Amino acid sequence: MGCDGGTIPRRDELVKVKKKPEAKDKDAELAFRWRCCTITQEILQEPIVVCHLGKLYSKMALIEALLDRNTLPDGCKHIKNLKDVKDLKLTKNPEFKIDEGKKEGSVDERAVPYICPVLGLEMNGKFRFVAVWSCGCVFSERALKEIGTNTCHKCTKPFENNDIVLINGNEEDLVLMQKRMEIRQQKNKKNKEKKIKVKTESEEETKACESIELSTSKSLKRSINGKIEENAKKI
Repeated sequence: MGCDGGTIPRRDELVKVKKKPEAKDKDAELAFRWRCCTITQEILQEPIVVCHLGKLYSKMALIEALLDRNTLPDGCKHIKNLKDVKDLKLTKNPEFKIDEGKKEGSVDERAVPYICPVLGLEMNGKFRFVAVWSCGCVFSERALKEIGTNTCHKCTKPFENNDIVLINGNEEDLVLMQKRMEIRQQKNKKNKEKKIKVKTESEEETKACESIELSTSKSLKRSINGKIEENAKKI
C-alpha cells in the first residue's frame, strides 16, 4: 500500500531508528589529554607538574586551585599540597614550532612540544610515557624497558620501581599508581619520623654535653676557689 502519489515508504521513514553516536576523533582526544592542564583544560604552561596518579597540570593553575579548593576537580582531590606533585624535566622537541596564528587554547595534534630523550618518540599519547618521581625526568616506557636499569638515563640518579609514574594511564594503570602513591607516602612518613627522632636524640645529646660542661666548669671553679682560700690562710 503506497502513500499519496503512489510512492512506497521505506522502513526508516516509518520506524524511528536510534542514531549512532558520532565517533570521537581519538587522535584529537589523545592530543587534548597530553597537551592540556587537567584543571583548566587549557594548553599546558611551564612549569608542568604531574601528580601521583599521572595527570598533568600547569603548576600555576594548580597553585590557584589549591588556594581555593572549591575549584579543584573531584579527580584531583588527592592533591593536598605541592608535595603531592612533581616538577617535570621534559625534553623539548627541536622541530616543534609555535604557530602564532593559532587560536589561544586550541590544540594542534600534529605539533608535539616534547619527546623522549632516549628514543625521540613524540609525547602525544600514541606512546606510553613515564615520569620518575624521585628526579622528575620523563621518557618513554619503551626506553625504560630497553635501558633495563634503575638509574635514570637523563640525570643518572637511582630510582625504585615504585618511583615510576605512568603518565595519563588507563584504568588498570590508575589502580597501580594508587598503590605506588600509598607506598611513597608511607615511605615519606617513615623518613619524616626518622628525621624527627634523630633531631630529638641530637638535641638531647647536646643538652647532656652542655650539662656535663657546666658541671665540670662549676667543679673546676670550686677547686680553684678552694686553693685560693688555702693560699690566703697560709699567708
